[in-house]
Amino acid sequence: MLSILIPVYNQNVLSLVNELVKQCRLCGINFEIIAQDDASNSALNKENESINSLQNSSFISLEKNIGLSSNRNLLVSKAKYENLLFIDGDSIIINPSFIKNYLDTISFNIVYGGRIHPLKVESKEQKLRWKYGRLIEDKTVSQRNSSVFKTLMFNNTLIKKNCFNTIQFDADLTKYGHEDTLFAFQVSKSNFSVKHIDNTVEHGEIDNSDTYLSKVKNSLENLIILDQKKQIDPSFVKILYAHNLLKKYKLKFAFGKFYSVFNRIIYKQLNSHNPSLMLLNVFKISYICSLK
Repeated sequence: MLSILIPVYNQNVLSLVNELVKQCRLCGINFEIIAQDDASNSALNKENESINSLQNSSFISLEKNIGLSSNRNLLVSKAKYENLLFIDGDSIIINPSFIKNYLDTISFNIVYGGRIHPLKVESKEQKLRWKYGRLIEDKTVSQRNSSVFKTLMFNNTLIKKNCFNTIQFDADLTKYGHEDTLFAFQVSKSNFSVKHIDNTVEHGEIDNSDTYLSKVKNSLENLIILDQKKQIDPSFVKILYAHNLLKKYKLKFAFGKFYSVFNRIIYKQLNSHNPSLMLLNVFKISYICSLK
């Protein structure tokens, strides 16, 4: 009936799995839960091992790091049911009818429930990632349905196994970032039925600014690779479209030079207690223009 797949990296997912087991049992369905750590060698895995004692649940720790895309692909290869529910390891289930809501829409090929961020964070170091999440990423169902494919992510997503295997995640993307974007773009070229519903999880582990900016840079590097390989239409991703426009009008070098001169000043502001999202956009476009 339902295979719940949780890619993990240095996260304690025991409480997440406990909640999912409870809800699946209440719904009276056949289910399995597979949580798979991507060779983080984390001390948290000692507690994650307790997942193996829960009903229809297993925790696996890989010996070699393979990246998020390959981790997701590997999880699917181990799943025994046709209905796959992807949930990121840093998610918190906030809806007591979370599983039931997905079961009610199981006729669709792909269903995205959405993600929200907490109302506040205590640490200044988390302000940038939290602010971007709250003001940019968090979208209502109507907002997501107005742009079905561009708002499709895989942190909280139900998908048919045969649909997933038609596309799969690009195993060449070993760094963090935009593997979801590529998958969503490929879905947009298919005939799969896609539905957005109000079934959000909460983003439970907010990266500090240093970690987040490092991930941003990795994701932009991935975008350039996808563009060079012509795997994605630049119009599907705003910043890639802007990059190619600047390149067309021979402004890329100037923006790249701006990054090399001012990146430390921008970086300092983005690590402050009141980071500017406008400056984050400047950071992104100037960094992507600095890449060769």
